[in-house]
Amino acid sequence: MTAGPVVDTPSALEFQREILDRISEADLQAIAKDLERKSTVLRELLSGERWRSDRAVMRKVLRLVFATRRHADQILDSIGPQPLAAAIAGLLDPGEPVAVRIDHFDAALKGHFAKGALTGSAFDLPAELLHFTEPGQYWLWTRWIWDPDAGTGALTLLTTDMVLNPGATRGEAYLTVGQATAFVDETGRAVGLAPAGPGLFGVDVLLAAVYGVYMYTVLQMRMSREFNRVIPPLPDLVRRLLGVYHLEA
Repeated sequence: MTAGPVVDTPSALEFQREILDRISEADLQAIAKDLERKSTVLRELLSGERWRSDRAVMRKVLRLVFATRRHADQILDSIGPQPLAAAIAGLLDPGEPVAVRIDHFDAALKGHFAKGALTGSAFDLPAELLHFTEPGQYWLWTRWIWDPDAGTGALTLLTTDMVLNPGATRGEAYLTVGQATAFVDETGRAVGLAPAGPGLFGVDVLLAAVYGVYMYTVLQMRMSREFNRVIPPLPDLVRRLLGVYHLEA
């Protein structure tokens, strides 16, 4: 790993101004509450033993993740409910370091997708499962938070030096994301960034809102005004990115 990312505070404050022009602090707090509900639902689904052999429960788990929501049946058909449950059980077992568990999760699913185990819709899955089952211990990592191949994502808009050493594994990349997220969270609280408020999910809301503002900016430059009218307002976009737009019980 590198020496680590550094938060670009002026950029963060500029994003805050843009965010609060599009979404109220009450909405931001409501989204954080939705994430608390999502965490509760996911922990309940993955408690006990039933989920390890129940396709319906596995499907509910996948539909709580934005990236896998529409592909839940495809993923289950490709992998099978029980092999997927076994991979998830290993991921959530704290017996080994989290970077090792993510790499094992990748290996367990390798070959079930045309471009590799965790490309495409399944890329976000392990970090979502870790974060929302143990939000005080693990952090969120999605492609919109940071795509190391493309060099894009919310963290690149708020920090510098989001890079990996050559040959770094996905597990090692997860640690880099955790370091950057912690810096953003600490800086956000120190300078009063509105979304990085109390609770375990403030930084998630902040990152999603930053990426949403970035999306609006790019779309406005590249697409017609008529097309932009069909893009959802920022509160809905943030909820979609975080998988709580249609939160299922």
